Amino acid sequence: MKVEIWSDVMCPFCYIGKRKFEKALAEFPHRDRINIEWKSFQLNPQMKTEPGRSINDYLAETKGWTPDYAEQVTDHVTNLAREVGLEYNMEKSVVANSFDAHRFVQFAKTKGLGDEAEEQLFKAYFTDGKNTADHEVLIELGTATGLDASELRKVLEGTRFSDEVRKDIYEAQQVGARGVPFFVLDRKYAVSGAQQPETFLGALEQSFEEWEKANPAPLLTFADGAACTPDGACK
Repeated sequence: MKVEIWSDVMCPFCYIGKRKFEKALAEFPHRDRINIEWKSFQLNPQMKTEPGRSINDYLAETKGWTPDYAEQVTDHVTNLAREVGLEYNMEKSVVANSFDAHRFVQFAKTKGLGDEAEEQLFKAYFTDGKNTADHEVLIELGTATGLDASELRKVLEGTRFSDEVRKDIYEAQQVGARGVPFFVLDRKYAVSGAQQPETFLGALEQSFEEWEKANPAPLLTFADGAACTPDGACK
């Protein structure tokens, strides 16, 4: 069963939501039959990459907050992240447009490494304070993910996977995603936000029960013949 997750690298609740969903998935008995696909979403497509600019200054300007209130908000989010085992260093976060980061993930998905790419991006942005719009940083993350550096460089230097990013953003509108993280299970059920693991687990159980009825596991018909068993008996 497919679970699609719309996300943006600059969204602190997306990383927190990832951890909470992973905890639910670890408790789900049919987790080996779940296929996760990360989908692109941009909270601010017009954002300019500004290395050296404080994320609190950016939030204060764009949200109309005072700098003190912006700092209170990021401190609160940092504490929430700590509760799920994540280390946020928001004071180091680089104000960066996420479009190329999404192209990076789209490329990683073609290699079966979408989840690994998302993890690398989140850690780079929220923990390590790296510029996730910088191509050299993305190539470094790609290498850590297991991607071919030269192939990734060609992708980033061109426009490949731009259409895939835009398609995901368009699809988000169609499924009702107005913010991220946004989880869609089997295109029937949606969970919005970084919900508690219990909520994710309940959604997994309900959607999987219905999916399994429509997609039953194949039954094997056996024809017995001469064979050996692990205990060494051959007959």
